[in-house]
Amino acid sequence: MRTARRYLAKEIYRSSAIVLIALLGLFTFFTLIEELDNVGSQLSLLNLLYLQLLSLPTRLYELLPIGMLIGTILALAGLAQRHELVILRVSGVSGIRLLLTLWVITIPMMLFAYVLSEVVTPAAELRASEASLQLLGRAGGGRLNSGYWFKENDGNGNTRIINISSLQSSGGVSGITLYEFGEGQEMHSFSTARQGRFTDGKLILEEVAETRITIRPGSDLSQARSPDEPLTKLHSMPQRSLNTTLTPERLIARVLNPELMAIPDLLDYIGYLKSNHLQTDLQMVALWRKIAYPFTLLVMMTIAAPISFMQTRRGGVGSKVFIGILLGVGSFMLNQLALNIGMLGKWAPWFTALAPSLGALALALTALLLMENQHRVRRFLLSHAVWQRSGT
Repeated sequence: MRTARRYLAKEIYRSSAIVLIALLGLFTFFTLIEELDNVGSQLSLLNLLYLQLLSLPTRLYELLPIGMLIGTILALAGLAQRHELVILRVSGVSGIRLLLTLWVITIPMMLFAYVLSEVVTPAAELRASEASLQLLGRAGGGRLNSGYWFKENDGNGNTRIINISSLQSSGGVSGITLYEFGEGQEMHSFSTARQGRFTDGKLILEEVAETRITIRPGSDLSQARSPDEPLTKLHSMPQRSLNTTLTPERLIARVLNPELMAIPDLLDYIGYLKSNHLQTDLQMVALWRKIAYPFTLLVMMTIAAPISFMQTRRGGVGSKVFIGILLGVGSFMLNQLALNIGMLGKWAPWFTALAPSLGALALALTALLLMENQHRVRRFLLSHAVWQRSGT
């Protein structure tokens, strides 16, 4: 069985590699064609190619389960067409044992998926964000038209809201607007700064214009009298230092897709959000998805098994590959649908992340068991039909 396992692994790895290379090339080509309109004085063709090169690990991360599914079906269907699977089955290897062999073959791919998920993809995505900031002046996700928004406590029971217009590749920020509120959520100051930088847990603002609200206008209005002093006072200062829980890493975390972050960075960002009483539903779902990501390959291998074991006389390989493509696309759409429904329905994060994969695994195992015991099932159904006829 060891020889058979090595042979199966060789065929599956080779087919999966070919499928993944084809999918990566196809998606990269379409994206490159779409982005050619952005080539100009600010972005050269060489820079565009560099950005596409940095996005390859992210695409591989997204396409790996589907590529593994199609590649496994292609390899096993080819073996079935050459009657090599029939030889294994005749030699006494059951479908369940063959599935266990496929799971063992998947273990190196799971280790590769873990390294890709935790090391390669986060590093490439971070570098791509920095390159996009440097070349295009923007980093994509998490940004509204008004910029990036952050909320935190100042350590004295007060709340501040920070708006950052743009991030810089050096880790600095520019176009900062600061709103500071007291314990009763009454705004007592409003500040703007041209740029800022992070140093030892502090945000150093430069060229600051601070508007302080000196009195409460509500008390004067209730007494129907004009205030004795101006409502606001404007102060200009060359520099201002703020103690903050924000860091350049957390700024980048705001930009990145949570599923493309390393688990330690994602846990740190979730802790930051919780400490500032912000929603963490999306990040918690992303955390569970990242934990389950390597095991998704086991699910794909389990789905491929019953499809590949089906006996077809004509067009066997093509029809099985087509079914694999449909299942791969369906799995992707089901994951996205579960994410949207789970967020709207306030499902538990672990259930939102794991339900599609667990459901697909249960269906695939059921289909495999039915195929393994199809003769017993037929005999049972036939005897049940005969019993019903005799009873009538």
